[in-house]
Order: sequence, then C-alpha cells, then structure tokens
Amino acid sequence: MTDASLTPNETTRSRGRPREFDMDAALDSALRVFSERGYHATSISDLTEAMSLASGSIYKAFKDKRGVFLAAFGRYRQLGRRRLEAMIAPAATGREKVFQMVMYYTELSYGDAGRKGCLVVGGANDFALLDEETAAHVATAFAADERLMADLIRIGQADGTIPQTVDADAAALAFLCLTKGLRVIGKTGRSRQEMISAAEAAMKLVS
Repeated sequence: MTDASLTPNETTRSRGRPREFDMDAALDSALRVFSERGYHATSISDLTEAMSLASGSIYKAFKDKRGVFLAAFGRYRQLGRRRLEAMIAPAATGREKVFQMVMYYTELSYGDAGRKGCLVVGGANDFALLDEETAAHVATAFAADERLMADLIRIGQADGTIPQTVDADAAALAFLCLTKGLRVIGKTGRSRQEMISAAEAAMKLVS
C-alpha cells in the first residue's frame, strides 16, 4: 500500500489555489469518527461537524464519503506504523520486539482508546463484501502487520531468543488474529490488566 493511493482528490482543487484548511487535522478528526461509528453509520453531516468543514469543501477535496475514508485510512496507517516502529526499535532482542509489537496493540485496547476502536478492523468489517478496492487496502494493512511480525520472529530465531521450532509464518498469523481481536474486545471496556494478561499468554506462541 502506498500513501499516494490514499491521498485526497487533488484534481478537483483549482490549480495554484491554496488549500483553505489543515488537511492532517481534518483527517485526524475524520478517522476518529470512522473508528468510533464505523463507515456506514457515519454521515457527511457527522464529518462536516468533526472536521469543521462545509460539505462543499469535503466534496471538493475528497469527492465523497468514501474518499474521506480512504484518505483518513492512509493517514491512520502512516501514523500508526510510525508509532509502532518507534516502540519496537529500542527492544534488544527479537523476542522483546515481538512482545513490544503485541503490547503496542494491547495499549490501544482498553480505556478511551479501546472504546474508540480501530479503523483497520472496522474497515475490514464494513468493506469485506461491499467494496473490493477498499477491502484490498484493508487486506494490505493486515498483510503488512503479519509480515512485520514474521520478520520479528525470525530475528528472534537468529539471535536465539525464539526457538527454531516455531513456525514463524503460522505464529505471525496467530498474533495478527490476537492483536486485531484485542482491538475488537477493547470496545467492550476490558481492563488494562486483562489485556496485558492476554498479551503475556500470547507470548507462549514463541516459546
């Protein structure tokens, strides 16, 4: 997935005319609405209120609600990957990196953040059968996380902190299911300790 594929519609904006709003701030507001309500339950009026934009500005910049979602999705993935990589980087071993990746999603799965939900998981639910192009973006996001986890497991196998007997690809898929499941369960108000206990139990996959 490239960020360019998810940028707002630039061709509808007059050439040379400066944008009249902060695109990043507007998309941050939009993604909060989509994460909390889901795509289908979000209306253009919800977006105009959250983004502090007139409907005409939204249509001009993004064409329609789907365009807003795709642009917000791209920003969500970009920011999330940046935070995830920053959390993983300091870990000294492959096993610690795996745990930090699991903890990244764990920390997003309780309290206010947990109740807001995940735009990627919500997108999978909303678009799996209805919009092939958007569903493909969601599938690409899942695949990127699965690939990263498999790479981290192999780093652990290379440095001796994860057994060679672990099937890296199968374990990565299991972790993907776990971490995305945490984001779903997080909407029900589970406690931080419950989520951390789940993350610690999941580490048995690489023992």
